[in-house]
Amino acid sequence: MLSVKMVLLSFLAVVLLSLAASLAQATRSAEASSERGGWATARRDSAGLAPDPQRYASEAIVQVYAAPTWGWKGVVAVHPWIIFKRAGETRYSRYEVISWGSGDKVRLNRNLPDGYWYGARPRLLVTHRGAAAAAMIPQIEAAIRSYPWPTTYRAWPGPNSNTFLAHIGREVPALKLDLPANAIGKDYRSLWHPLGLPPSGRGVQFSLLGVLGVTAGAEEGLEVNVLGINLGLDFTPLRLRLPFIGGLGQDNLQDDRP
Repeated sequence: MLSVKMVLLSFLAVVLLSLAASLAQATRSAEASSERGGWATARRDSAGLAPDPQRYASEAIVQVYAAPTWGWKGVVAVHPWIIFKRAGETRYSRYEVISWGSGDKVRLNRNLPDGYWYGARPRLLVTHRGAAAAAMIPQIEAAIRSYPWPTTYRAWPGPNSNTFLAHIGREVPALKLDLPANAIGKDYRSLWHPLGLPPSGRGVQFSLLGVLGVTAGAEEGLEVNVLGINLGLDFTPLRLRLPFIGGLGQDNLQDDRP
């Protein structure tokens, strides 16, 4: 009984410390820039992270980004999206799930490929270029078409924008997608299919509607989910997976550029 109590107390301590760190980071960001002060005026210009599609017109490119969500939710969660272009194309296609508006929540080219997400600078999670990118683009498009919840959005526990990217990752294991621990909604699964692949597409995941589960994946390592709060350990490379702040340690950016 004592050991169970210690585990629970340790889990709670990690959660509270991660939340405090996320709040401190959000406060510093707000103090450093006033551009995120209003929805209409928050910056949405390019962050300069995506390769120039005209300069690299002959190259196929696939990238995944994530940025803190708007408002208070940015303290605890991120919003991800995927961009890609085939060889010969001079423009990216950007797909993401957006909550506002009626009808289909899957949106195409509503924002710049690597644009700030309403004042929040995006982080590049995955990049593939050349033949590897060219091979996976048709699979990505098929995964987008097969997304099970195109007209439904729930910030917690899902389905939401992270659920959408996790679905693509499961359908396209070559993407080697590693969504951070604070990508709330990535573990959302249908109640009738609680067991299956993790968002990386390689490994195994058990999850009850994204509120209770465990994941063992090639990119995720070992991760436990309690009420959408994720905590775990990544082995490639060794790093902690923490709620609210995503992780602690070396990033593992996927890049197939020759």
